[in-house]
Amino acid sequence: MNNETSKLINNLKNVPAMPNVVIQALNIVKDPNSSIKDLGDIISYDQSLSLKVLNLVNSAYYGFAQQITSITRALALLGMNQAKNIIVAVAMKPMFSSEENKELWKHSITAAVGCEYIAQYLNIMDSEEAFVIGFLHDIGKIILNMQDKTICNKVKELVANGSDIIEAERMFFGTDHAEVGAELAKKWQLPILLTNVIKYHHTPNMASVPKECSLVYLVDKLIQENFNGEVNLDYVKNLNLKLDQPSILRDSILRKADILISELSS
Repeated sequence: MNNETSKLINNLKNVPAMPNVVIQALNIVKDPNSSIKDLGDIISYDQSLSLKVLNLVNSAYYGFAQQITSITRALALLGMNQAKNIIVAVAMKPMFSSEENKELWKHSITAAVGCEYIAQYLNIMDSEEAFVIGFLHDIGKIILNMQDKTICNKVKELVANGSDIIEAERMFFGTDHAEVGAELAKKWQLPILLTNVIKYHHTPNMASVPKECSLVYLVDKLIQENFNGEVNLDYVKNLNLKLDQPSILRDSILRKADILISELSS
């Protein structure tokens, strides 16, 4: 972590806190002695979360044939990891509630869906773990968006005119969202895999977990509005991706993500 990253985070009066229910869910899923009941207990304790989980499980995104009316039944159908993904997506949405973060939330959901989809498509890692990696990869942007709005707008203007986002952020902030996000992940005590993916998703070749970083790098490119079919092949060669696949994958990801965004927004 460079000095600017440390200074930027330490100067914030209100560093976002990871919702407690998300921390509990992540810990339960990685604990070999835990059960689906443990996950159900933390969801049932929060009536608002319970309702949102049931609404989503009964939505077109999952397409179950029968109406599901209990958290216990929902979790039995979903499994622990998929249930954890719902908790992350639902419980962390308020963190993106400010106007400047609404598009970031949509991007994060789309990236989560994309990482899950491609991980399953290419069979390169646990697809449900990939969802959380995709959702959190840009979490550092929340911190940067809390800075002076004039500076934030200058960065957005540079990026809109074709500048690299990392270079633009470093020019004005002295750091970038990947560095800041990794530091925030450490404060939240997230797993080292997540922290490394957040830090190196723009530079997978520098990461200790290159395959996971390559996955996020690829999805990040695919879901951009101005995607032109080009990706840095050196960054994605370890995914064994065929050259004709990116555009096909993009369309499938965007369709699926639109459904989830619509359901989570209702």
